[in-house]
Amino acid sequence: MKLKTFKDQLGKEVTINFPPIKIISLVPSQTELLFDLGLSEEIIGITKFCIHPKDKFKTTTKIGGTKKIDIKKIRALNPDLIIGNKEENQKQDIETLTKEFPVWMSDIYNLKDALEMIISIGEMTNKNEEASVIKNQIKLNFQNLATKNDSLKKALYFIWESPKMVVGNQTFINEMLKYCGLTNIIEEKRYPELAQEQLKALNPEVVLLSSEPYPFKTKHVKQFQNMWPKAIIKLVDGEMFSWYGSRLLKAAFYFQKLSKSL
Repeated sequence: MKLKTFKDQLGKEVTINFPPIKIISLVPSQTELLFDLGLSEEIIGITKFCIHPKDKFKTTTKIGGTKKIDIKKIRALNPDLIIGNKEENQKQDIETLTKEFPVWMSDIYNLKDALEMIISIGEMTNKNEEASVIKNQIKLNFQNLATKNDSLKKALYFIWESPKMVVGNQTFINEMLKYCGLTNIIEEKRYPELAQEQLKALNPEVVLLSSEPYPFKTKHVKQFQNMWPKAIIKLVDGEMFSWYGSRLLKAAFYFQKLSKSL
């Protein structure tokens, strides 16, 4: 084992014992990727939201949630690599962990960022070939989803019910909407809260209600249909829109099927 330095997506250099044999993942989509890269033996800690793969979720030590990390548990596990994400994890927690352990952070806004993350994690965990296979297949799948920008339908994507929160610009989900033949009607950045009056003033052609982080149900479809009688209201799988690891292998096919129903 030797020391090797890598650069994360925040531009920070991370020096690790290579290859790492004790990995903790702080992000569900990246946890799934690590398992799909064949790192079952190396993964020693995940969050309570890292539900895929299901069998590994049951047997792997939990170190809290993405926003509420149990730093004492992490210290006890003594990892030689921690993998997190700028948006998913709290800055203060990451700063604390960085003082004690090698912490590699992703920062993802689009498909290009996601593919770069997959390759970087493959290089860092000595799984270059496996990462390249996943990346190339995702890229091919999405290339087949090319849409004409002049035919994109105006859409709203909800992530929370009360207060009502939607997806704005500078988000990964915003980019994924385009692969469904949709354009985001929201111009604000990140995840703005909208009052009832603001919502009524909008005129979306399509409204998507995500399964996560808030689990929208059929009853919500009816509520939103009353607000926009002419709009297409759909319940959608939030993992397909927001998980930027190996889940993207399935996402393109999901988007293709969804776009045909809109």
